Amino acid sequence: MRRGLSFVTATACRMACKRVLLMAWLLAGPAARLGGAEGELAAVALPVRQVVVVLVPDWEATTGHVRRFARDAGGDWLAVGPAAEVVVGRGGSGWGRGLHPDDPEAAAAGPQKREGDGRSPAGIFALGPAFGSRQTIETGLEYLPLERGHWCIDVPESPHYNQIVLEEDVGQAGIAGSSEPMRRDLHRGDDQYRVGCVIGHNPEHVANLGSCIFAHPWIDATTPTAGCVGMAEPTLVTMLAWLDAAARPRLVLLPAAEYQRLRRAWGLPAWPEPLP
Repeated sequence: MRRGLSFVTATACRMACKRVLLMAWLLAGPAARLGGAEGELAAVALPVRQVVVVLVPDWEATTGHVRRFARDAGGDWLAVGPAAEVVVGRGGSGWGRGLHPDDPEAAAAGPQKREGDGRSPAGIFALGPAFGSRQTIETGLEYLPLERGHWCIDVPESPHYNQIVLEEDVGQAGIAGSSEPMRRDLHRGDDQYRVGCVIGHNPEHVANLGSCIFAHPWIDATTPTAGCVGMAEPTLVTMLAWLDAAARPRLVLLPAAEYQRLRRAWGLPAWPEPLP
């Protein structure tokens, strides 16, 4: 098991650092050349072939819908399975820090995600690793089996901010002040992180820009999250089994109007029905 696992793998971090260069292929499908051990560009084609799209009605909405899309042999996006309901943050959504390009118009049009604001991050994000309280689950993502000592650090001043760490690796001082034990069943008496997936918001771990963003089982279809994406557990389990790290999966979360405005420029799939 990998200990002290960051919210995104080293490769995803390098991708985030080079997102301006990589946006040309992020969702539109051209071949990409991506960093090796020292972050240098390597001749490896890595087209994104899976996208999970979460649409909400507007910035303040706390409910929405999720759909999966995969590329066909010709590079076109096809919907996979039906749409399903999701809940997002109690504060709605706000522009996050991910793999999407800087957009002054977007920044002026919507709120910005901050630590503790209860908003789910909007934009394009890497997905993975998956995690859970079981030793294994069915998924094509890297998987982290959670131990009692795993914490996600939501303390902006911490050197481990926005990372999943193991207490035995970082010591009590390393988890001091964090409100995110990953084994909630052992620390809080609920099992909300029994299965889930990291959403790669703020991969550079910039203080106060938001931390600990997951896809995880919801409480119910109307109770919002603290800033994550919640869904019915069967929907989540199906999604995790479908996701494949080799397909470079992405999560896109946007209000419907922003999705319509940015869809062609970002190479996003067409939503099969009228936008929610």
